Amino acid sequence: MRTQVAIIGGGPAGLLLSHLLHRQGIESVVLESRDRAYVEQRQRAGMLEQGTTDVLRDGGVGERLDREGLVHHGLELRFGGAGHRVALTELTGRTVTVYAQTEIVKDLVARRLEDGGDVRFEAKVVAIDAAAPSVTYEQGGKTYTLECDYIAGCDGFHGVSRPAVPDMRTFSREYPFAWLGVLADVPPSTDELIYAHHERGFALHSLRSPKVSRLYLQVAPDEDLAAWPDERIWSELAARFATDDGWELREGPITDRSITPMRSFVAEPMRHDRLFLAGDAAHIVPPTGAKGLNLAVSDVTLLAEALTERYASGSETLLDGYSASCLRRVWRAEHFSYWMTTLLHADPQADEFARRLQRSHLDYVVSSPAAAASLAENYVGLPLGR
Repeated sequence: MRTQVAIIGGGPAGLLLSHLLHRQGIESVVLESRDRAYVEQRQRAGMLEQGTTDVLRDGGVGERLDREGLVHHGLELRFGGAGHRVALTELTGRTVTVYAQTEIVKDLVARRLEDGGDVRFEAKVVAIDAAAPSVTYEQGGKTYTLECDYIAGCDGFHGVSRPAVPDMRTFSREYPFAWLGVLADVPPSTDELIYAHHERGFALHSLRSPKVSRLYLQVAPDEDLAAWPDERIWSELAARFATDDGWELREGPITDRSITPMRSFVAEPMRHDRLFLAGDAAHIVPPTGAKGLNLAVSDVTLLAEALTERYASGSETLLDGYSASCLRRVWRAEHFSYWMTTLLHADPQADEFARRLQRSHLDYVVSSPAAAASLAENYVGLPLGR
């Protein structure tokens, strides 16, 4: 078997890359270890930068996004019993959109199959040859080898792609807290996201649709999910979101819950021979800044452009610059995500001096137009490009 580009991983990065290549007449095969139902149901991010929505629309897969996505023009920082709105669009001229990653995956899977794309579910990659190049995988009890011109590793933090890159440098930071995230069948209590700083810990009120809320609580990294029944979750959320003006949190049935550790991670370089890494295979950000999915889209957009140039003209200039181009944006997003995380979370190891500095910083962000503009510029996302 042979194709031009072998794509490992059938998440949003791999599927979008396959779609973008197809639009340029470049063949690809997507190998995904899980089944289709699992891929289309796993809960992940839901805040899209304008650059991400532009890529999806320009790629012809934005119809349902435009119909169902919730466009936001601001966000709220809440602390000290009061809310403070950051006017994203007023400060930057750009917007963000709430549209769940699960829905993006559904849209991309449907489009790839409609276009005759080769997406192989339950295909577990067991070996990568970045020089030949080729990918060996197991499916249905048999082993196959897929030869190709290039390999795109879009298989996430725990995938097989990153370990196939020799002499790699990695940079990481573990945070002393995690997020307990829940999905609830209840209309959101807010029109825009609320990022709450509280002495008991951080809380985030997000949205999934006009009828479904997504909420998060800061907890310990080793927290036992069984220790958090519905009543305790709603009580803690209400306490952390409480304001002096009596704002009320709507409650409803919780349909999904999970605990996510917080880490920052970057691997360099993002290329070895004919193997290119993209998305979580190369970098992880804490979710506070909503950058993970958006970085993945940026990576594969650049990779699709580079491969298009290679097949159109024979030039490998953009391929040679791929890793450096991606990493400039990655490190900016890493810093912003780290900044948002340390600004808003309660550090269990902080002394009173550190807590006073944190509160002073929050006051500055919401009172200084320059500080608010910096937050807004990074939150809506820097323009895609090299």
